[in-house]
Amino acid sequence: MSDLWKLTAVEIADLVASKKVTATEVTQSALGRLEAVNSRINAVVQHMPDEALATARQIDEKIARNEPVGLMAGVPVTTKVNVDQSGFATTNGLRLQENLIAEQDNPVVANLKNADAVIIGRTNTPAFSLRWFCRNSLHGHTLNPHNNAITPGGSSGGCASATASGIGAIGHGTDIAGSIRYPAYACGIHGIRPSFGRVPAVNFTAPDRHLGGQIMAVSGPLARSMEDVKLGYEVMSAHNHLDPWWTPAPLYQPTNNKNVALDLTPSGLNTDPAVKEALQQAAQKLEDAGFNVEEVKSPDLREAGSLQAILWLAEFQQGTADMVAKENDEDAVFVYEQMLRHCGEVSLERMMKAIQRRVGLIREWNIFFEKYPVLLCPVSAKPPFEDLVDVRSPADFDDVFEAQLLQIATPFCGLPGLVVSTSISEDNIPMGVQLVSARFNEAALFNAGSVILGTHKTIAPVNPV
Repeated sequence: MSDLWKLTAVEIADLVASKKVTATEVTQSALGRLEAVNSRINAVVQHMPDEALATARQIDEKIARNEPVGLMAGVPVTTKVNVDQSGFATTNGLRLQENLIAEQDNPVVANLKNADAVIIGRTNTPAFSLRWFCRNSLHGHTLNPHNNAITPGGSSGGCASATASGIGAIGHGTDIAGSIRYPAYACGIHGIRPSFGRVPAVNFTAPDRHLGGQIMAVSGPLARSMEDVKLGYEVMSAHNHLDPWWTPAPLYQPTNNKNVALDLTPSGLNTDPAVKEALQQAAQKLEDAGFNVEEVKSPDLREAGSLQAILWLAEFQQGTADMVAKENDEDAVFVYEQMLRHCGEVSLERMMKAIQRRVGLIREWNIFFEKYPVLLCPVSAKPPFEDLVDVRSPADFDDVFEAQLLQIATPFCGLPGLVVSTSISEDNIPMGVQLVSARFNEAALFNAGSVILGTHKTIAPVNPV
């Protein structure tokens, strides 16, 4: 097996387009890496070597004919099993959907294909994509490649574990309450939750989502380099008329405002000292680069977090609750019970009031971002959790839920968030920081994130333990 699987997406696309290597060679290398390490982490749960090699050959034929190719020509990527990909089951980690074969690509998958990316496999998610951990009764348990004792994150845990291990240069994830950002954090890579309306997405194997899912769930990329995250973001954001919420906003908006707000303990979070230290180090790098970093209190997150949970739960109560009972996945049943305990039954009045209040909360954030275009804050109040701790007891679930306030609250307001991996401890615990900005201001996130990384541009793939 060649070492092409170690390269970044940007490097691979350049080599393939310039005819220095073939897409087939890259794909064979990526498939070899998948075969070599996936059994240790169970990250890729739907394999597609024949389809991947066929796609690679088609790209090579286009290049041989001197035809133009896409931005990700020959780049090996993975997709998550909760999005439609023609010819494959959209399982969402459910035995009930093991044979739910998609006939049409989700727009985000179509955008990857249109950019000439090579999809080499589909990655695991917890049942219903419901947790910050990654185990289900259909595909099994995904492990963190750095340290089996900690979670790989969820719900895009398979994506993050695979990408960190060199199975694909870019992974596709989804995020309604941290499902891109938290796995990136836990697996020591980078990931962006784009603005609501930025990346087109819809599954045709299911009815259109209810209001909460429509306005909070997004797709986005995870990768080992910031340039690859940007490339994935650009490709996934391409126009597709099938998603009515897709918005034709510029990918990057210029800004001369170099103010950054630092909040170590948003809304009174009991932030772990290791998390604070990572934030302070990131703040210092920004200051050294000429940013004006000011420690302030960001807008309240607790109300947004509570209202997000109401819309999240309302979606489950409209049909999915019956599926939870039928699927009878032990983890999902427990997590759903805890969500009910936190939120209670969701009435029409509570939903109406939540949507009404959402406008005011977004307005408060807009005012805040006028002065501080970027908020530097924790990904989680704690370092990556012990694996599966959330289902150990109701008290443990509550501890996790509290620590994840920043994962839950910002999607309610449609805000983009970028996770930057900053270090790996001696006992193999990743650490990182989160950057949040106003809707459609991803440029500010990438700018600040690149400064925080400095010369630490690319994370080497990890060999799973």
